[in-house]
Amino acid sequence: FLISSFYVDLVEGALLIQGGKVVNHDQEFLADILVENGKIKEVGLNLKVPRDTVIIDASNKYVMPGGIDPHTHLDMPFMGQVACDDFTSGQSAALAGGTTMHVDFALPVDGDLMRGFQVWRDKAVGSVMDYAFHMAVTSWDAKVEADMEALASLGINSFKFFLAYKGALMVTDPQFLSALQKCKQIGALAQVHAENGDAVALGQELMVARGILGPEGHALSRPPILEGEATGRAIRLAAFVNTPLYVVHVMSKDALKEVQAARAQGLRVIGETVTSALTQDESKMWNPDFKTAAQFVMSPPIRSKEHQAPLRQALTSGDLALVATDHAVFNSTQKAVGRPPKGDFRILPNGVNGIEERMHMVWETLVHKGQMTRSRFVDATSTQAAKIFNIYPQKGLIAPGSDADIIIFDPAEIHTISASTHHSRMDTNIYEGLKVHGKVVVTISQGQVVWQNGILNVKPGAGRFIEMKPFGPIFEGIEKQDATFLSTPYGNVPVSRNGSDGNRDEL
Repeated sequence: FLISSFYVDLVEGALLIQGGKVVNHDQEFLADILVENGKIKEVGLNLKVPRDTVIIDASNKYVMPGGIDPHTHLDMPFMGQVACDDFTSGQSAALAGGTTMHVDFALPVDGDLMRGFQVWRDKAVGSVMDYAFHMAVTSWDAKVEADMEALASLGINSFKFFLAYKGALMVTDPQFLSALQKCKQIGALAQVHAENGDAVALGQELMVARGILGPEGHALSRPPILEGEATGRAIRLAAFVNTPLYVVHVMSKDALKEVQAARAQGLRVIGETVTSALTQDESKMWNPDFKTAAQFVMSPPIRSKEHQAPLRQALTSGDLALVATDHAVFNSTQKAVGRPPKGDFRILPNGVNGIEERMHMVWETLVHKGQMTRSRFVDATSTQAAKIFNIYPQKGLIAPGSDADIIIFDPAEIHTISASTHHSRMDTNIYEGLKVHGKVVVTISQGQVVWQNGILNVKPGAGRFIEMKPFGPIFEGIEKQDATFLSTPYGNVPVSRNGSDGNRDEL
């Protein structure tokens, strides 16, 4: 990937972004932005600036908060492989695409959450931009419960539970219920990968029995109905505990309907979709070229075209709050382990790219075509993540006091996505050849210009771990709801009966 071999602090003093149109999640307006010491100092017109201020001309361009990708897997060991993007290469790709922060998923080490957290902190030593962590929970015991509480004090405010990957990452319903109660107690947001793992395992057996071993078997073995079932089940269990739920990578209209129905009832359910679900379809997994077909294997699978329009509309309306990537990249040689006859789709590493392409593909698919406003674009790609994970207005906003994570977007520049020019270590790209109207031409991270004129200028180790505090806004008022749980129209409980303890009838 193209990174300069040296790092120059382009902005030792102040930086002024001049002449652009600022786009926040709630409004857009003409203004200049003064940046000092990694923070936005002033936003307005005719600003008084220090001598030797570096000026960037943003005339005829949009100036927006840097993107926040809430769902990535860098340097992740999975299915016998390790994702080929580490924190340096993956984050460099992100910066080139206008994303200035991401939240990666840390995995337990031999079931130990604290060890997993430390391993992921070590993986992130080479970070070039700000990052945070979710923590996956793949088993349940007293130590896991204690570790969750400890991690909440260390800046982890979300925990992910898999209802899929039977025999590996999957938790049972009783384990999930216990974990939901713990999340509620410590003010952490429960996240769920929603597929019915038992049914998926059966589907895999059925495909193999029929001799369907290629990437198409992956799609056929885990159809949308299984995503919908697990999404609905997770939502209902979270509602029973009365704790918020975040559904990661909503890929199908089946899962979307469950999220929409829950939100219509006033349940605290957040739906996240991903770029691949909005822009790709499952037909690619039927490509006769294995290398091409294998690129598109992820879980839940990319669905048929009929799912795209409802997902796009839901993201535009806010029924789906935000868009992520699930960036988990394995190059073609890594995915080749699943090539029949020696392998099959069950051991083909799941994952697609998107950390560099997300902002551009969402703009092209929705904003450029008139379906989404620019402010909603900012909301879906940045502000919602900041609010949900309790780091707003530090992130996700252009305003005095916010971090100077800023992008300058030129709507007139046209470019084509290609593996030959992207900055990931991935040797393929599922968005290969797609033309995009509009481009991130400048990325500013922590007040430093890290992407300009098609050149990255990053410093490994410059990235900061951003602590995400528990009990974010989504938890507000839950205790009041709990207080009404035992209020019934039939009187107080427990019911006083003839027994001496008020609970037991006399014989």
